[in-house]
This record gives sequence, C-alpha cells and structure tokens, in this order.
Amino acid sequence: MINFYEELYYLLEETDVKKKLSPIICGVLCIALLSSCGKDPKLEAFKSDIDNFCNNLVRINEEINGIDPEKTNAPTELLAKLDELNGHFESFANYDFPEEFDYLEDLADEALEYMNTAVTSYHDAYSNGSYNEYTAEYAYQNYERAYKRIRIILDFIQGEEPEGDDISIQYTTE
Repeated sequence: MINFYEELYYLLEETDVKKKLSPIICGVLCIALLSSCGKDPKLEAFKSDIDNFCNNLVRINEEINGIDPEKTNAPTELLAKLDELNGHFESFANYDFPEEFDYLEDLADEALEYMNTAVTSYHDAYSNGSYNEYTAEYAYQNYERAYKRIRIILDFIQGEEPEGDDISIQYTTE
C-alpha cells in the first residue's frame, strides 16, 4: 500500500509544468499569431483570456510542484491550489469563444467537469485526516482528462489536429 506522502510526491511529480504546459504555451503563441492578422475585438479578447488562463496554469503548477510533501500542511496547500486551478478552469469554460472556435466550447465544458470531479475527489481522498489511495487515483485520472481536453483545444486553436490512439475527430459539412 502506498502511503500518503509517496502518493502526494507522485502527484506533484506528475504535474510537471514542462510536460503539461508545453502545448499550452504553443497555443498561446498561435493565438498571438492569429490575432496579429487584423484586429478582431472578439479574437483579441479571446487571446487575452487564453493568455491569462495559460499564465495561471503555469503559475499554479509551479506552486504545486513547489509544495514540500514532507510538510504536515502539504495536503491543505495542495487542495487550496487545486481549488484555485478549478476556478480558472471554470473561467475558461465560460470564455466567449470566437465564431471560428465555437465548436470547442463543449470541450472546454468537459474539461471543467473533469476538473470539478478531480478536485472534489482529491478533497475526498484527503478528508478526515486520512488518505484514500483509490479516491486519489480516481481524482488523478480526472485531472489528466481535464488537461487532455485543454491540450486538444489548444491544438485546434493552433490549426493542428490532435493526435492519439484514443482521439477520434469527426468533421461535418453544412
């Protein structure tokens, strides 16, 4: 059985900023390029929203990675950061996507649903001063699903097709 500190350390290591956010940073650069071709106010606002979202993800992930799992208040710090992260996912899901990207709004909503489930499950996993490994694993799976959807959204914004064995894309014509 894995103890609380080993699992917390694993979670913190698995949220490595470089691994999670390199597609997000690429997305921000793509948005910057898209917005430089004529000043569409809605696209400019969207670019600013995406920039803020990505900057907040980077900052929060750095803070999560900076938590010392040996500290007695590590679970409290982690849960507070996850709550903050969840708030940013909620803001992201409420962004006003420009018409050319409005097909991604449902995916942003899915990302929020997965992050909500992850954060709630992490709170459950660390509740009552104990640690539930199975609930934490379920939380981590939902956390990964939320980030996967963000990466897919940013791939599409960059004009790229997301790749992966578990990704299927269906195009419709009007």
